[in-house]
Amino acid sequence: MAIHKIYIEDFEEEDYHLIAIHTTLEDYRLAYFLNREIEIRLHKNEFDVQSQVKEGPTSFSRFTYEDEEQVITWDLVQNKNEVENSGNNLITDLFSNSNNSFSSLAYLLPEYKKVDFFLKIENAANEIDWNEIVTKISAIEGIKMVYTVDKDKIKSKNNLIF
Repeated sequence: MAIHKIYIEDFEEEDYHLIAIHTTLEDYRLAYFLNREIEIRLHKNEFDVQSQVKEGPTSFSRFTYEDEEQVITWDLVQNKNEVENSGNNLITDLFSNSNNSFSSLAYLLPEYKKVDFFLKIENAANEIDWNEIVTKISAIEGIKMVYTVDKDKIKSKNNLIF
């Protein structure tokens, strides 16, 4: 019987770049401004990014553009989302008939809690000038800060698989 060994080096790491965006803009407005400034065509993806956190299941909005000519995929993904929890009242008291609910924030990448959105660009090795993209995004009114993220420093890389 032959023995087959699989080495971790045999698997290629996904080629993507990540841009962090701090803004107060809503997701659809940010997608509109990115389309206008960067000249891409982001559209609402019917499949949001699903995630399970300790507070419960949540989803993050996602806008996608697939450039078929250059084989580049652009994804604008929300980093923060509220998770609604309804508390069950086990104690009978004056307020036992009230519905207790609370919400907490869930993060796609918890190590970047201050980032509002990520722009993930796949398969764009040398075709894109990253400084130009960051400059164009930072010129959008309502954007507070924009910067590239070193993907080697991300602890929760698995959350970016979608």
